[in-house]
Order: sequence, then structure tokens, then C-alpha cells
Amino acid sequence: MPNDTGLLLGQFLRAPATIGAVAPSSRRLASAVCAPIPERGEPTVVELGPGTGVFTAEIQQRLAGRGHHLAVELNEPMATLLAGRFPDVDVVNDDAKRLGELLGQRGLPHADVVVSGLPWAAFAPQAQRDLLAAVTAAMSHGAAFTTFSYVHAIPLNSARRFRSMLAERFEEVIAGRTVWRNTPPAFVFHARRPRP
Repeated sequence: MPNDTGLLLGQFLRAPATIGAVAPSSRRLASAVCAPIPERGEPTVVELGPGTGVFTAEIQQRLAGRGHHLAVELNEPMATLLAGRFPDVDVVNDDAKRLGELLGQRGLPHADVVVSGLPWAAFAPQAQRDLLAAVTAAMSHGAAFTTFSYVHAIPLNSARRFRSMLAERFEEVIAGRTVWRNTPPAFVFHARRPRP
């Protein structure tokens, strides 16, 4: 939506290290990122950095009223927009580093799927480590983690460091296909079975 693009661009200009995108993700990217959501059962799905809600809409469609969908958004204007747009989603304006506490407050033992829209390549090394440690600590052993990276970020040291961290923290990491019909083009990482 045009107003979403304006909001995202405005928030990016205010805090590029925490927003990391100048335009909402495409539906094609959302479909690729949300692929690990199970078709059956009552999964706990955590969404980190939902922004304007492109992934949120895809998650809601796949869950179809099942399970628990917790969306953690650090940016207050975006969290407010998201809560109004998706009343069935448990939207919280908080830091993803507190994921374990946020799940505990809701009586949820762990996350079964974590979908991340966070700009990992924009984070400093220690922030990457702390955040990924908090995320993996909140996941069940068989859980899936999925995120994406923009193609232009591939050669950045921070992006390479994050890919190495994924390999350290998960038993299986698969780089998915490139989604060219996204602005900018992006590719997806699917990781499973967090290491203790």
C-alpha cells in the first residue's frame, strides 16, 4: 500500500539501523519466508520485526485461526499500525531480545516457528550474537527459524558474519532461492533445530 511505503520510508530515515528496509516486502518474499509454518496443529509462531505486516498477513492466512501468533515490533508507530490492522495477532511493542520473557508472560513454553524480518546485516556483532542467542533459547528443539537477506548485502562482512552465526546456532541451515520480484531482490535462509 502506498501509505505503508511512506510510513516505512519515514521510519527508515529516522532509524536505518533498526528498520533496515525502504519498502514493504513483496508477497512472493512473504510466501517464501513463511513456508515453514505447519499446516496442522496449534503452533506458536513468533514474528520478529513485522513492520507494516506483509509477513503478518501471510502467517495469518497459513494459520487460519490456529495456534498463537506473537508479533514483536520495536518501532512504536509500526506496532500501533499492526495492532489495528490485525486484531487477532498478539502484537507487542518490545525488543526481540526479551523473547523468552514475552513467551513466558503468555504461558507459552517456546516458539515452534520464528519468522524474522529483522535487518541482521545492519546490527553490530554483539547485537547479532545477543539477539540470535535470545531467539534460539526461546525455540523448541525441532523449531524452524526463517529470515531473509537482500542480495546487495551478500558481500558485507556483517552479512557473512550472520550466516556463520546461523551455522553455529542451528543444526541445519539452507539458503533458499532468490526472490527477484522484491524491492530490492532478496533470498531466504531456513534454519532448523537450534543447538543448546
